[in-house]
Amino acid sequence: MECGLRMLGLVATGGLLAGSLAGCGGGAHEEVRPDARATARLHEVLNDRPRLPDGFSPRAERPWRAPFEPKNTDCLTVLEPAAGRAPARALTAQAAVSYRGDELGEQAAVGLARYAGSEAEEHLGDLAEAMAECRAMRSPGGTRLRLRPLPAPLREMGDEVGDEMVGAELRGKLKGYPYVMDVVLVRSGDTLVSVVHTGLAGVDPERTRQLLGAVLKMATA
Repeated sequence: MECGLRMLGLVATGGLLAGSLAGCGGGAHEEVRPDARATARLHEVLNDRPRLPDGFSPRAERPWRAPFEPKNTDCLTVLEPAAGRAPARALTAQAAVSYRGDELGEQAAVGLARYAGSEAEEHLGDLAEAMAECRAMRSPGGTRLRLRPLPAPLREMGDEVGDEMVGAELRGKLKGYPYVMDVVLVRSGDTLVSVVHTGLAGVDPERTRQLLGAVLKMATA
């Protein structure tokens, strides 16, 4: 798996990646089993008085579910981790919740997934590939969202957070209504951090930036 060359190519052609996707790793972890203590810890950091930016409720709700199902499997793949369905290979612990914001239709989906060995890096590489193949998200009933590069405040954050980062903004119509979604995936050590920030009228990229920073602090606490 030529991770470095492939990821750099995606940066050049798609503009969807921020940060540095370098190095390859991984290995066989077929015997890895979930760690109950680590799982409980991830649930605790997401549920026990999370320090979120102003305008987000600290009351964690059930894991987010996308309000549509993309026809393209690559598009579906990049949304799954924030919904609590991160890649399963070598997964040792996982937790996911959602938080409501005070803007119209605003919601933040957050997923944390911890892996054995260097599998978090491998999985983020696979997710970057899937995002590059997802040009638009479509589903019956008038849903069509086009992928765009992350807004500047988030692109600039790439060198400041975690070890690797991939993301995109999706903008268009959800069942005929305006809809925007920021999708960001970050690897911090052995942990895959997934954030989806949605809104009907729009999404403030600075709020997404603040949200991601808060979640990363929770993940490394």
